[in-house]
Formats: sequence, structure tokens, C-alpha cells
Amino acid sequence: MINQANLSNQLALDAKGTGELQRAARQNSPEALKAAAKQFEALFMNMVMKSMREATPQEGIFDSQQSRMYTAMLDQQISQNMASRGVGLADVLIRQLSNNRAVEGMPAADGEDRLLQGLQQSELGGMSGVERAVQRLQGFAPASAAPAPAAALPEQRAAGAQPAHVQAFQSRLAAHAEEASRTTGIPAKFMLGQAALETGWGKHEITAADGSRSHNLFGIKAGGNWKGKVVEATTTEYVNGVAQRKVEKFRAYDSYADSFRDYARLLRNNPRYENVIANAQDAVGFANGLQRAGYATDPNYAAKLTKIIRQTLA
Repeated sequence: MINQANLSNQLALDAKGTGELQRAARQNSPEALKAAAKQFEALFMNMVMKSMREATPQEGIFDSQQSRMYTAMLDQQISQNMASRGVGLADVLIRQLSNNRAVEGMPAADGEDRLLQGLQQSELGGMSGVERAVQRLQGFAPASAAPAPAAALPEQRAAGAQPAHVQAFQSRLAAHAEEASRTTGIPAKFMLGQAALETGWGKHEITAADGSRSHNLFGIKAGGNWKGKVVEATTTEYVNGVAQRKVEKFRAYDSYADSFRDYARLLRNNPRYENVIANAQDAVGFANGLQRAGYATDPNYAAKLTKIIRQTLA
């Protein structure tokens, strides 16, 4: 018999735990299906958290390989704790598998084995492992049954289901991005992706000493030709590939609309960004063009921007 209390205290995707679940499934344990569904739910929540982490800029004085490792471990445990309380996915899986047994007279352990095999694969395969587990479940559904919600998860993700903070960021700035797109020819989502990268989805916007907003969404610095308002802020610059903290002057605007307009003027009027606009129909070309033109000193800037555009705003 599966010990449900022990399962909830294990880290998500614990190999020993999934092995115990498989043995219980073969013994037709009534708790095996619930436990397997909970592990799948924990895995899915962990993949969601991982995607959110990857879409958020991580650079900073506290960012390191060690901090990322411990953050990943924390996310695993948080996912397991969330799944122990339940977010609904496990209940859907239990209903689907239970119905399939009744309709097709399947062996009791068949569903749990398919689900757990997908879980074990996903320990090394990331989100592709979740998809493989779902594909195993797809072969389970009766021909007359409606598609299982669990089987639709990859399609929902591919169709662009976005976290709430991403939707809020886009809805607030979409109109300004569309206006800038009309004047530059750069797709609005490319500019929204860059604004998201520069500000951490609006959470780390440059502010003045008194806490007032700069409305600077693109990290544009205030050079000698800038006659507008200015704010000073500490930023990370890379010199010969080495990160350094510096205090720099940045442009300040009265609104986000002004920030997009100034960004559009910069790309349209500065000769160094000609190739950026010329290759702006492709996310990779746009991001690499910005980096080659010297928009940012971060050696991974293009890769980070491409990931946000493709994975979060696609």
C-alpha cells in the first residue's frame, strides 16, 4: 500500500518514490492512481515554474551556478507542496483513467504504469517528458469519449497560454508597441519582448532617487545629445565578458508611449541599427542584430531575447 504521507514529503520526481508507485500499481493498490496523478501534477507545476524562471532576467550580483541549482531545488519542493494541496490536474487524471478502466476493462495497473513511465523519462527530458506522458495517456482514451483535458495540455501551451503577469504586461503596453511597429516595421511582440527583458516584465523598471518612474522600458542611456530628463541607476555591464556593476545615466520619459516613440526613433534614425530593422521579421535575426549593433554588452543578450519572444510571446 502506498504511504501517501511519505509521498508528500518527498522531492518531486524522486526516483525511489516513482519506483514504489509502480510496484503498488502492479499490486492494484487503490492509492496508486492518486499518488501517480499527484506526482504528474507536481512535475507539471515544476515545469511551469521553470519556464517562468527562464523568462525572467537572472543576472545580478547574487546570480551564480550555485544559486540557480538551489533555486531549482526549491522550485521542485514548492511544486511538490502545491501538488499535495492540489491544483485540479490530478483530479482530472484520476477521473480520466478511472473512466477508461470502466469503459474498456483495462488492467488496473496499466494506466499508472504508462503515466509513471512518462514521469521517469521526464526526470531527464524536461517538458518533453511531460508531453511523452500525456501521449501515453492519449492512447488510453475511448474513441467515443471527449478529449481528456490532460491530453490537451501541450496544445494549450503551444497555442500561447500565458501567465497572468505576461498578459498584464502585454495588455498595458500593446497599443504603444503597435504604434512603434507601424513606424519601424518591427513586429510589436519583438519590442514587447525586449521591454520585458530590460525591465523584468515591468518589475525592475529604472526609477529615480525619489522612487518616481522613469518609464524607460528599453534601458536607453542618456548620452551627450540627450536633452530630456535623466535618472541615475546601477546597472550590470560586461567588460571583456566580465560583469561589472556601474552607475549610469538613463533617459526618463513622461509616459510609456514616449518610451516606445523614442526607442522607435533610435532604431530608425541611428545608422548602426539599419541591419536590425532589415532583419526584423525574424526573432533570431532581430535579437542577433541588436547584439551585433552593440545595443547591450551582455554576451547572452540575443539568446535571452530570442527565448522570451519565442517561448513566452509566441
